[in-house]
Amino acid sequence: MSLVTILMVDDETEIIKLMEIYVRNEGYKLLTASHGLEALEILKTQKVDLIILDVMMPQMDGIEACMKIREENNTPIIMLSAKSQEIDKIAGLSIGADDYVTKPFSPLELIARIKSQLRRYKHLNSRSVRNENEIQIDELIVNVASHRVTVAGEEIKLTPREFALLHMLAINRGLVLSMDKIYTEVWNEPFMESKNTVMVHIRKLREKIEKDPQQPEYIKTVWGIGYKIE
Repeated sequence: MSLVTILMVDDETEIIKLMEIYVRNEGYKLLTASHGLEALEILKTQKVDLIILDVMMPQMDGIEACMKIREENNTPIIMLSAKSQEIDKIAGLSIGADDYVTKPFSPLELIARIKSQLRRYKHLNSRSVRNENEIQIDELIVNVASHRVTVAGEEIKLTPREFALLHMLAINRGLVLSMDKIYTEVWNEPFMESKNTVMVHIRKLREKIEKDPQQPEYIKTVWGIGYKIE
């Protein structure tokens, strides 16, 4: 069985050295990077189970790095920051982070949060995909082979474009997908300022699958970036 691998991205060497002791005491493997660009390079070649990402770093800070990671990767991310204001936490979580820890922190608390995120990620993944043709997210089931969608057992009639849009969000669960990425993949043509097209289809899709389209449970808006299914 392979070791759980943690990537810690922080330019403070003392924090890295401290957490290295605690992480390895848990039997985890630790990879380190001093800024976001280095982290992105590591993720190209290494399988990582969880990322600890500091906000304030040189070359590429944690906010930008988190956004880049979320374009292609749904690995759990815990943000670290000396900023304790509520708005800073909201900003970190809104761009795709799963948890937020304020510096200075207790290493044992961070380890507890790491374990919690790993359990949550494993649980979500284990129940998301029933087989290669079916994806289940809570009461929403998307069957790729039959192009059939049900919510709480009730079949939902979708157009081919709506199904393609929902399927793309579902298979990228947890990832924030930008409007241009959604458009180029679902419509199979260059983006060309087609935000309204995406927004209209998202609205129609919410009207069909959400109990309350104004407070969606499935398709979440990440303001200024795009959409995701949690």
